[in-house]
Amino acid sequence: MLSTGSKYEAPQGGFSFENCLRNSTIETNASALGLQPPKARKTGTTIAGVIYKDGVILGADRRATDDMVVADKNCAKIHYISDNIYCCGAGVAADAEYVTQLLSSNLALHALTTGRPPRVCTATRMLKQQLFRYQGHVGASIIIGGMDVRGPHLTSVHPHGSTDTILYTALGSGASAAIAVLEDRYKTNMELEAAKQLVTDAITAGILCDLGSGSGVDLCVITREGAQVLRGYTQTETKGKRSSSYRYPRGTTAILREKVTHFDLVEETVQLMDME
Repeated sequence: MLSTGSKYEAPQGGFSFENCLRNSTIETNASALGLQPPKARKTGTTIAGVIYKDGVILGADRRATDDMVVADKNCAKIHYISDNIYCCGAGVAADAEYVTQLLSSNLALHALTTGRPPRVCTATRMLKQQLFRYQGHVGASIIIGGMDVRGPHLTSVHPHGSTDTILYTALGSGASAAIAVLEDRYKTNMELEAAKQLVTDAITAGILCDLGSGSGVDLCVITREGAQVLRGYTQTETKGKRSSSYRYPRGTTAILREKVTHFDLVEETVQLMDME
């Protein structure tokens, strides 16, 4: 047992800032060797989901970014898993796309083997085991929603493989604003239209509070009868109209200096190639 007052004694409570000095030392030594410490990976997305009276509703924005550049204004972030299970992907777009495609293929093989429709808990376990294997280096944050024999289910899966099974959730860089709307207005056994409006408002809050999210809202409604993807459900941002013309007449900008250089053609040679 360590003696009382030892500098190696583990903290008894509260926050521990021991790693701050360690990180500062590592950064100093790395700079001396000409090495750059790794930078935090920036992503941009807002996804959310709720369980309502008759099923599950998933929602996502439509903006895909590459650092500070908007790469795609109409990106589909709601992915097909099976007829009764869909998911939303946030984080690295390629990781989310291919992880969900792999999950969909494995779940289809599982359904063929067992001879019955897949369950949401099966999809969740396959996905969390896949992500845990890479310890967070596959940057995909997933919200899985679906209906099976046990009713509606909603699960959030983080990049390192941990899961939360809850009634409502939000992930992505705009999740803080979205979860605030969900926590304020969510009620159990909500009707369809009220639940759709809640998810839409949550995603819209993420769009308005996060530069990495934008364009509009996509929804997916999953019930026992099947799933319906509402692509382009709302258009949050529209292109503005120019209030006036920005064409200026010739001579508006003064020419301070002008220099004209003439080049004389000394010799010109043309060679024809035999194409036979």
